[in-house]
Amino acid sequence: MYPIDFFFRAAKLYPERTALQSTGRCVTYRELAIHVNALATAMQGIDPVMQSRVAICAANTIDHAAAILAVLAAGKVWVPLNARSTRPEIARILDTIEPSILITDAAGAELVTAGDATWLRLDGETASADNDVPRLLSRYARCTPFANESDEHGVQAIKFTGGTTGLPKGVMQPYRAWTAGIINQVSGWQINKDDCFVVTAPVTHGTSTYLLPLLAEGGKLLFLDKTDPASVIQAFREQGGTMSFMPPTLIYMVMAYPGVSRSDFPRLRNLIYGGAPMPAEKVDQLRTFFGPVVGTTYGQTEAPQIVTMMRPEAFNDSLNRGSVGRCTWLSDMAVMSPDGAILPEGEIGEVVVRGHLVMNGYWRLPEKTAETIIDGWLHTGDVGLIDERGYLFLKDRIRDVVITGGFNIYPTDVENALSQHPSVYECAVFGVPDEKWGEAVHAAVQLQVGMLCEPDILIAHVKALLGSVHAPKKIHFFEQLPRSSVGKVLKTAIREQLQ
Repeated sequence: MYPIDFFFRAAKLYPERTALQSTGRCVTYRELAIHVNALATAMQGIDPVMQSRVAICAANTIDHAAAILAVLAAGKVWVPLNARSTRPEIARILDTIEPSILITDAAGAELVTAGDATWLRLDGETASADNDVPRLLSRYARCTPFANESDEHGVQAIKFTGGTTGLPKGVMQPYRAWTAGIINQVSGWQINKDDCFVVTAPVTHGTSTYLLPLLAEGGKLLFLDKTDPASVIQAFREQGGTMSFMPPTLIYMVMAYPGVSRSDFPRLRNLIYGGAPMPAEKVDQLRTFFGPVVGTTYGQTEAPQIVTMMRPEAFNDSLNRGSVGRCTWLSDMAVMSPDGAILPEGEIGEVVVRGHLVMNGYWRLPEKTAETIIDGWLHTGDVGLIDERGYLFLKDRIRDVVITGGFNIYPTDVENALSQHPSVYECAVFGVPDEKWGEAVHAAVQLQVGMLCEPDILIAHVKALLGSVHAPKKIHFFEQLPRSSVGKVLKTAIREQLQ
């Protein structure tokens, strides 16, 4: 059984139920199954090779979601491209992944160069019938793609963890990881056919892990024209939203919207936050505002989304304050010392994971894979402890990833971009706790001798190279960056000085 089979089974059970909805448009399970099969057949006609790569760059829409499902049904590997990214970042991914098919809408078309790939347009903005998705759907209506014959270790998706400068790392997520995720999401959140999932975060990121769990049970995914607080609130108040996955930033904005109250969320039963850390005090505020409906998960691209789960009712126990939950089915989790020993309950070390959720490895980077997966254990780079009840409490990160507004920002990428400015001698980038963003990107900069530069100029420089998400929220100038005895810049000392 493949992940896409969860959807096809539900389509037979619930053919007339609405699967995907947006303003002025509803797609039933029957209609979606026909759409997915037709586009999958078209892609197999373009490239019959199983496990070839298909990259998609588009906004959050019904057609984008249907295209993802079609890639899965065609037995191909989905490569998501963030439509909020920059041309250089996307070019690096495309050069690395070498897709045979590229799919975009109008927004994505502004960011990509197809190269040798066959370029399909979701919006019909092409003169060729062979590249126009609406016409391909008509041509292959009622067709069925030929069967996938890969085993459970076949690759379902390759998602990139960063590396917008230098070599990006593509995480190869296997079928078994996606199947484990579906099972745990359905079971953990008790997803059913009456659920309406309000899509607020990009389907290229965490939201993608909720598509198939909702569609497996006959639920509905509601796509919004905008994801501003007013639109989100309206979706819950007037369109029956029962659950959503949101970054803390958006949740805080919704709570702060003038006149909003708990009564605007009459059917909400699962408000899942993720993509950024949330202090225990903030979780308490959420529960006071929304009620006992707040939950969270812990995972990473290398073990997607749901290594642990904290259900809403688990937050009722004060002992769980600050926890990210317990390990889900089909995975093992432990805390390990630097010498590779599994530590007992209550001791702090690196969080390691093994089992169905763990990636196959990094695309064409065997050395990096060997550094990350050792004796079957995925080394997450996160530091935490597991208590005697099995609850995980994260303490810090070994890797310096900054998670801001639900996006992973790698300091090296921003440091490399800053270093390209002629005024910068050396710099260090790090995250600072932030009520709005979860964490905010800050940079400590030592300028070239005799040079002057305004902070806004450096921020604009990074924004031009990497996009606004990567741009530092604040620049701190140092005459001399603090260093170790061997000349290494000490980020801990920088933070201490700034505090």
